[in-house]
Amino acid sequence: MIELPVISEESTRKKKPDWLRVKLPVGKEYAKVRRLVDEHKLHTICESGNCPNMGECWGAGTATFMILGNVCTRSCSFCAVATGRPPEYDTDEPRRVAEAIRLMGVKHAVITSVNRDELKDRGAEIWYQTVVQTKEQSPTTTIETLIPDVKGNWDALYRMISGGQEVVSHNMETVGSLYRRVRPQAKYDRSLEQIKLTKEFGKRTKTGIMLGLGETKEEVYQAMDDLVANGCDILTLGQYLQPTKMHIEVAEFIHPDLFDHYREEGLKRGLKYVESGPLVRSSYHAERHVNV
Repeated sequence: MIELPVISEESTRKKKPDWLRVKLPVGKEYAKVRRLVDEHKLHTICESGNCPNMGECWGAGTATFMILGNVCTRSCSFCAVATGRPPEYDTDEPRRVAEAIRLMGVKHAVITSVNRDELKDRGAEIWYQTVVQTKEQSPTTTIETLIPDVKGNWDALYRMISGGQEVVSHNMETVGSLYRRVRPQAKYDRSLEQIKLTKEFGKRTKTGIMLGLGETKEEVYQAMDDLVANGCDILTLGQYLQPTKMHIEVAEFIHPDLFDHYREEGLKRGLKYVESGPLVRSSYHAERHVNV
């Protein structure tokens, strides 16, 4: 009898190609940001989301702050952020975030949050106060807010985006056909409507999509057309990376040449700016997106 080799679960996972290699975070500026985040007891999506660009961004003295805690009410199959029942939020958080941004001296700050579906206002007041107090402490700092799905609570949306931020981002995450698998508690059309209403409110709009989840080129093109039709200005495209064995697997590693193609295609279809590459994440080079 021929003995077959034992294939472990680990060996069946796709090996990352060379273009996905990143440097470990080091350096004086990285250490400074690390210290400030720890001292002010702040959460960053850089850490909670296992972002591959943390070393580069923190090394440049910037970080994406995550407000309203680090436990999310959603259970998206791609996300490394913890899921569960969040604790009570901290009403002093806006001041602490604003103070940290001032101490870092950043020119452009990105603020995001977990989903807080259990809150009547989805956390909108904390969002509003964080932006307002940051502007008060750092008047020359521009701000991008990467806001969650408000489940059609448009009053909450308008409160979130009325604090004076320059860019409002809401991530679509994937193409429409994969929503049930990737974002089971979200709706493709509802996220598009949220972007549309944000644009009508007068804000520069932005979204991000992960590639490598099993989408087709035609579906990516359709998503681009849908975004343009709903007033999206800026699109980021990056490679999905599986955080743990418990998360959805990578269907395909997208070659950098195809990312370049998608950038050109997005611009042709009417997007004002497309940041596209294997290691691109929502807040990567976000300072470039303020004036496009």
